Amino acid sequence: MLFENTIVTVISLSTPLIIAVIGETISEKSGVINLSAEGTIMISALSGFAFGYITDFAIIGFLAGMLTGSIIAAFISYCDIKLRMDQIAVGFVLTILCIDLSNYLGQDYVRINGPMVTKFAIPFISKIPILGNVFFNHSLITYFSILLIPISWFFLNKTNLGLSIRASGENPLAASSRGINVKKMRMFGTIIGGALLGLAGASFSLYTKYGWSESHTANYGWIILAIVIFGGWNPFRAAAGAYGFGLLQVLAIKAQTVTLALSQILPLLPFPIMIFILIFIQYINRSERNKFPKFLISILGGNQPEALGRKLPEDVK
Repeated sequence: MLFENTIVTVISLSTPLIIAVIGETISEKSGVINLSAEGTIMISALSGFAFGYITDFAIIGFLAGMLTGSIIAAFISYCDIKLRMDQIAVGFVLTILCIDLSNYLGQDYVRINGPMVTKFAIPFISKIPILGNVFFNHSLITYFSILLIPISWFFLNKTNLGLSIRASGENPLAASSRGINVKKMRMFGTIIGGALLGLAGASFSLYTKYGWSESHTANYGWIILAIVIFGGWNPFRAAAGAYGFGLLQVLAIKAQTVTLALSQILPLLPFPIMIFILIFIQYINRSERNKFPKFLISILGGNQPEALGRKLPEDVK
């Protein structure tokens, strides 16, 4: 029973992480690093909760979060493509702006109740012993996050649009020479990613960390950027990293009841653990791969898009 409850908690707690990681993966596959992930999630959490509270409909809150994330991503894409500004600098400035803005605008929404996102047990199959409760007794947003994993992989690897987005992030000149509108693909991939980051933000305040408070989703944006690298820009591996981080969080919370003396430290442990894992992965990717077993390379090795974070050549259409 303890194991079953732990898995259920991990799946629910990881819902916004999964959505955000998939969104950032799609954005980076197009060649754009959305470094504003931290700020985007924070202000989307506020807009999602605020509109959900005003209308008393959680779905409106989720749509508001997606719109917020899309607008921020569109601005980053405009600065990258039209103004030829540095993606990292723009994203970092937007992060600071969005965090401060969300803390200022969110003062009226602290410690108030908004619309609840309830669980929806899938008829019949939710009654299956153990598996039914673990996988088929969640909220609709959690089901969406699970389905998003294979859907995003299929989109990026098996559809013409997804392959065009990937080509634009790998080799913009070659993609342009083959008739792909690289600028359009970059903007499209970035906006899709931004919309998912916004949805993740709304999922925090309307579901996993119900309510709004100052710095409500602090540090999750940076962890999401790390998990994308951990996942080697592959939706399945990135999702595994998100669930792994969620498991570390749950274990740290449960350990608090056993070790009261470390109650303030244990919830922070998942963050440095993820950083050390990321350093190890980068070491593997930058070293000669014949030093490591093939199974380790297949699990931890990654393929960063070649044009990630780079300005588009001026002759690219």
